[in-house]
Amino acid sequence: MNIAMTLKKQGLTPALLTAIGQDEDGDALVAAANRLGMITWHILRTNTPTDVYMAIEGSNGLIAAIADAHGLEQAGEKILLPLQNGDLGDEIEPWTGCVALDGNLTENLLSQMATSVFLSKADLRVAPASPGKALRLKPLFRHPTATFYVNLIEANLILGTAHENTERAAEALLAQGACRIVVTDGANPASVASADEIITRAPPPAAVKRVTGAGDTFMAAHIAAELRGASGNDALNAALQAAADYISTEDSPC
Repeated sequence: MNIAMTLKKQGLTPALLTAIGQDEDGDALVAAANRLGMITWHILRTNTPTDVYMAIEGSNGLIAAIADAHGLEQAGEKILLPLQNGDLGDEIEPWTGCVALDGNLTENLLSQMATSVFLSKADLRVAPASPGKALRLKPLFRHPTATFYVNLIEANLILGTAHENTERAAEALLAQGACRIVVTDGANPASVASADEIITRAPPPAAVKRVTGAGDTFMAAHIAAELRGASGNDALNAALQAAADYISTEDSPC
């Protein structure tokens, strides 16, 4: 949702593929997405309670967070039906646009998606959703065009190492088989790495007023910049600025 909200602010119109309960919370969530101008008719409405997320933040940043994703995990591959039944694509003409994917799906489903014909031609952008789910992303290293967005903690969890900067972590993830990697580290320099080049830039200074959603905002702004044709340097700088602007404001998204 944070990714979709930023994409909308960047002038794009995201379509949501997810599972939302047919309860009061679910109705409110879908209504909020509609107000924000997102495409919601591909959402799977289920008989399970709508999933919830809770974050506790202090003056020094995020203290703790927990996500209840039982509904999404139980729905499984059903949320991907629009990519298979012709609404957004099918086996003959798979979706060729951008797909922003997070690690709240099960490891088994993510593994299936790595080699699925329905996503074989997509511009796949992947984030773990939380450090605890970072290892779920490894099967997606097999996707030929996937770009991964992780912070330094998540990168080191995937690698089983303790790299001290984003450039070294990005290089190591490429060596593990990833096609393209974006690694952030809060106020420290971020890196974008592929087989062709590694770009490292420091984020602009910002007064931190909130942190939840900052990584998603960075990811969405980077995607939007690249879809507009921005160069590697310009896209990274745009994403870093968007994240800095986000964490320094207290606006309610809905």
